[in-house]
Amino acid sequence: MNTKQIRQKILDLAIRGELVPQDPTDEPASVLLERIRAEKEQLIKDKKLKRDKKDNEPIDEVPFELPEGWEWCRLGEIAYIAAGSTPESSSFVNKGIPYLKVYNLRNQAIDFDYKPQYIKESIHNGILKRSKTEIGDLIMNIVGPPLGKLAIIPTSLPESNFNQAAVLIRPYLYKNIINKYLFYFLSEMSEINSISTKGSAGQINISLSQSKNIRVPFPPLAEQEHIAKKVEQLLTIVDTIEQLQEELKALVKQTKNQVLNYAIAGKLTHQDPNDEPAEELLKRIGKTTTTAADTPYEKLPKGWAWCKLGDIANISMGQSPKGETVTKNSNGIEFHQGKIYFTDKYINKSPFFTSEPTKTTSNSVLLCVRAPVGEVNLVNREVCIGRGLCAIEPLGNISIDFCFFWLILLKDYFNENSTGSTFSSISGEIIRNAFIPLPPLAEQHRIVQQIETFFASFDQIEKMLT
Repeated sequence: MNTKQIRQKILDLAIRGELVPQDPTDEPASVLLERIRAEKEQLIKDKKLKRDKKDNEPIDEVPFELPEGWEWCRLGEIAYIAAGSTPESSSFVNKGIPYLKVYNLRNQAIDFDYKPQYIKESIHNGILKRSKTEIGDLIMNIVGPPLGKLAIIPTSLPESNFNQAAVLIRPYLYKNIINKYLFYFLSEMSEINSISTKGSAGQINISLSQSKNIRVPFPPLAEQEHIAKKVEQLLTIVDTIEQLQEELKALVKQTKNQVLNYAIAGKLTHQDPNDEPAEELLKRIGKTTTTAADTPYEKLPKGWAWCKLGDIANISMGQSPKGETVTKNSNGIEFHQGKIYFTDKYINKSPFFTSEPTKTTSNSVLLCVRAPVGEVNLVNREVCIGRGLCAIEPLGNISIDFCFFWLILLKDYFNENSTGSTFSSISGEIIRNAFIPLPPLAEQHRIVQQIETFFASFDQIEKMLT
């Protein structure tokens, strides 16, 4: 079970009354509901609130049975629900009342530092007064995807307003207790998913009336407080686990790079004096060693040689076919434009094909030459490559796997030498002039074998962390 599943399980147990024990001495939720209804009636009498048509109507169908002392109710019975709206563009100012949008609901909290917007105070207190927020209010998005973005208004936002893609949820009584329970209940998402509807352009929506009619499994007040504390405690532990997982993933990645650095420096395997030197390998493909002073480092293991990538491989820059020839009907040759179908090593199959291929390759290292620059994958079947890729095909039986692993280490080099203001790219010349420390052919294969052995263990660790 991964951490996402653990979070979901914690929330599921919480709203079913299975996370904390019930206390028979707790005041039942039915009594709490009566007090809330009395408060709501008073607000209606004072003309501060309009009566809802479904007030006090029984809930015919419920998703599950509740523990003793709990009650089913509608969200609109226990909380004031209001929709936001968007005022005219002239209402927005450089400084004023903070105006929240869905993108300000980040990681289940308010992030007003992200693209802040403000409206005039007169608008806030005038045509938008119904959607004025208070500290402790819940804000929930009702237009997705995704749904389920929630936040409690913090003390740092004593006044704010919000747009029509969200609703405000303000409990009539005991706000600071009930709002936390509702926050975790709504975060569980099962009720929201059951009532959401598909709108235009792939949007998933919940209306204001649907929001009011959300069925809430309502515990006694004391138990709500216990549930919220327990959920917070457990989710904090999950947060810590996730942080540790990310740190371990980063460590695994660093270790992989260190293995590659050792391999390319000749420190991962032993040198065999009986191996044919790399110089002889270069002679067979008609090339000589590079002795330039600007090679990355001078000393190489005996039998190794410096050369340039263009000396040991054919470099083919991609060329995109005509747009009208690219379809998903499987006619022609499989087409790749960039890294969208890249994996850890071998590229996945693309759903796109071209009937008029331009540049093709069948056994090469594919290198991203346009943003993101420097990503690499292997391909072992015929494909057509567009302008976002180039194909590197080693010569003279040079190990393609060795080249692949070496190219992984060249990512920083390619990024440092990329150009372009809109998006970065690298030229064929930059690729051809990249230095490569070439081991004897036999040692190339030993290096690859060692790398793959280490990486298989690291991959197992990474799998355990997901």
